[in-house]
Amino acid sequence: MQQLLGIAIVLGAVFGGFSLMGGTFSAIFHPVELLIIGGAAFGALVLGNQRHVLAEMTHQLKKVAARKKHDSEFQRQLLLLMYELLQTAAGGLKALDAHVEAPAESPLFQRYPRILDEPKLLAFIVDNFRLMAMGKINAHELEGVLEQELEAIHEELTQPAKSLQKIAEAMPGFGILAAVLGIVMAMFSVSAGADSGEIAEKVGAAMVGTFIGIFFCYGILEPLANMMKQLVNSEASTMETVKVVLCTHVAGKPALLAIDAGRRLIQLNTKPSFAQLEQWINAMGGEDESQNKRRRGSDRMAG
Repeated sequence: MQQLLGIAIVLGAVFGGFSLMGGTFSAIFHPVELLIIGGAAFGALVLGNQRHVLAEMTHQLKKVAARKKHDSEFQRQLLLLMYELLQTAAGGLKALDAHVEAPAESPLFQRYPRILDEPKLLAFIVDNFRLMAMGKINAHELEGVLEQELEAIHEELTQPAKSLQKIAEAMPGFGILAAVLGIVMAMFSVSAGADSGEIAEKVGAAMVGTFIGIFFCYGILEPLANMMKQLVNSEASTMETVKVVLCTHVAGKPALLAIDAGRRLIQLNTKPSFAQLEQWINAMGGEDESQNKRRRGSDRMAG
């Protein structure tokens, strides 16, 4: 909804203002100018990026258009999934094999469909549980491995936004390119004996190219690139949460403490409180060690 509102504001301000000045849509609608500018931008995008970058860019743009967010429900499913995996691992990491080898078929993972819908996050989780199951690794070593992996993932995921940003910066130049070609055609019309009205019309059409380039740069492509960056930062934050949970667990801390350590890295707009996290765990039948200790203490006092 917010994106639609933003688009409406941009279009209303630009074209509404133009209309108030007495302009008409036919004066700025020139399909050939759009073909030149859009075609040049698309060609430069294809020329300057590898296929996997273009595929990831398409994927991220779809997520932006679908307005998929890591909301509170997503964070709930992530934290509870990690808690269940840690509880399962308490019986030996080999107990996780049935789950991490085929997560899509695992009843445990199937309880958390929002995580299954995130293939990169899912791969990060299962790969690192496999790593922990393969042999003894301490918290410091695991943290170093995960830091390097997250850095590589973040660099790859931010490349589409960087590429789109570069194309956005080039759009005014492509607009000038179309304007120059329009001026060339206007000069040819002079030599062909066109009157001043026809020449003025062609020059005006040429200048529309500059407008299109600037409008697409600042009104469309740069906001899209910025939204893609925010999307990637959200995904990176989620993976950082998983990293901290795993490192805290390997350091020998209780499951709930490991989950809480990860909770602290969730972005503020969707971060649950510790009390809310406890409620979620209790609702699925899990109880943390501190509660058990308090209960045992109460029982001793009552006895």
